[in-house]
Amino acid sequence: MRGWLAGLVLLLAAALPARADDRGDAQSLVDNSTLAVQEMFSTGDAAAVADMQRMLRRARAALVCPRIFRAGFILGGEGGGCVLVARDAAGSWSSPAFYGLASGSFGLQFGVQDMQVLMLVMSDAGLTALMDSQFKLGADASVAVATMGAGLEGSTTAAGGADILTFARARGLFAGLALEGSVLTNRSAWNRAYYGQEASPRQVVVAMQVHNPGADPLRAALMRFGARQ
Repeated sequence: MRGWLAGLVLLLAAALPARADDRGDAQSLVDNSTLAVQEMFSTGDAAAVADMQRMLRRARAALVCPRIFRAGFILGGEGGGCVLVARDAAGSWSSPAFYGLASGSFGLQFGVQDMQVLMLVMSDAGLTALMDSQFKLGADASVAVATMGAGLEGSTTAAGGADILTFARARGLFAGLALEGSVLTNRSAWNRAYYGQEASPRQVVVAMQVHNPGADPLRAALMRFGARQ
């Protein structure tokens, strides 16, 4: 019996650092997402930023991927982490749910090695699709995904009926990025580590049943740039 208990204690002790690492990695992703939002809405072409800001005001949710790498574009890898936040009827943003983004065919323009990616979810249908454990961009005919290129002010009107608008930014400039076929996967272990309990994406971003104050700067940045007028 003592041997069994000792083994159990060792097993639990070994598991604790992994959960702590997940919690720290999750907070780092939230912090980097906050910086990405601030940079995307504060620098670059003024007309493009203003047009993207108008889209944010109308958005139901936002998925932020602060650094997407050409190399190592792997589910769960450092370059493929994203956070999803949603807005309630009163305009308040939720705490984030965590996702990994992976693609078998990923192309960046002009030899760029990494990008900041922002997906604005414009409809309830788009948000519902992201509640699944996996969502493949472009695979569901009922969820329209539009990629916004460098000329944002000209392309947002044409994409007005899209459920999800994708913006990509590299080297301070907006650029086209084809994400069709990419797969978003819920990172349940990070949700659990960040909130200290089991929490599905729906519980986090729709029901808003959990909260972590470490995400308050991200929520404040989205509130600042996406305040409804």
